[in-house]
Amino acid sequence: MLAVLGTESISIRLQQWVLRFDQCLSELVYPPGAGGGDEPVGRLREAVRYAVLAPGKRLRPYLVCRSHELCGGREAEAYPIAAAVECVHAFSLVHDDLPAMDDDDLRRGQPATHVQFDEATAVLAGDVLLALAFELVAEHAPDAERARAITIELARAVGAAGMIGGQSADIEGQGLPPDGPLVGFIHERKTARLFESCCRIGALLADSGPESQDALARYGAELGRAFQIVDDILDETSSAQRMGKKVGKDSRAGKQTLPRCVGIEESRRIAVGHADRAIGALAPFGGRADDLRGLARFVLERGH
Repeated sequence: MLAVLGTESISIRLQQWVLRFDQCLSELVYPPGAGGGDEPVGRLREAVRYAVLAPGKRLRPYLVCRSHELCGGREAEAYPIAAAVECVHAFSLVHDDLPAMDDDDLRRGQPATHVQFDEATAVLAGDVLLALAFELVAEHAPDAERARAITIELARAVGAAGMIGGQSADIEGQGLPPDGPLVGFIHERKTARLFESCCRIGALLADSGPESQDALARYGAELGRAFQIVDDILDETSSAQRMGKKVGKDSRAGKQTLPRCVGIEESRRIAVGHADRAIGALAPFGGRADDLRGLARFVLERGH
């Protein structure tokens, strides 16, 4: 039986990795004094950096880098593309927090971007982050073929068939009776699709074959489903201090969540099933993927 890193070990590993990655992220996202004339100015630049550099687990860029390594690449080679993914994620958080969307005033333990600055600046900061993501891919992909493949993959993960489509379904489902298939649809598009894409992008960047790409994509998709279920559970059971954002808002808004459909304990059981399938998808990579196996368990333990 293959080893799985303990959740404490993977937590330490993630913290150490974030220190390395965040240095590169800060250098790529309009660092002060960089100049050049192509960057946002003044308050907008501050808002962009505030949003993307806020403390976080950086799970999505970690998946890009580790998938790249498992397919033969080197960690640092993937940093700019991983930064692009983090820009996409930050854009989604900035826009999700807006009063017209989820109306949250706390994110990652600090005031949401529209609270720290203002609503219009937050909208524009999110727009800049999404544009910057594709700029980073175009500028840093090793060649035109991989730039094209990664751009298509990321655009599809973000757009109507991915994260943005999932957010739309999430909003439309508010106040309706609990609907299990709708919950699955929202989870797949709003969260799992980007996790899946991160893993496939890492493999694409390493120019790996379809078998490795598909195995890693299956891992990412199942991990993303488990992550979103646990997030739904935590909204009902955790605290704002622990989560770094408001809790209890899903039930107050009548959102479509798995706990509303089947209860907390059954939701946990279903999340375990997704995590187990994620771990199973890593079989082709042997012990080299033990940290990703540990990450699946780490995601589950957030919900306990």
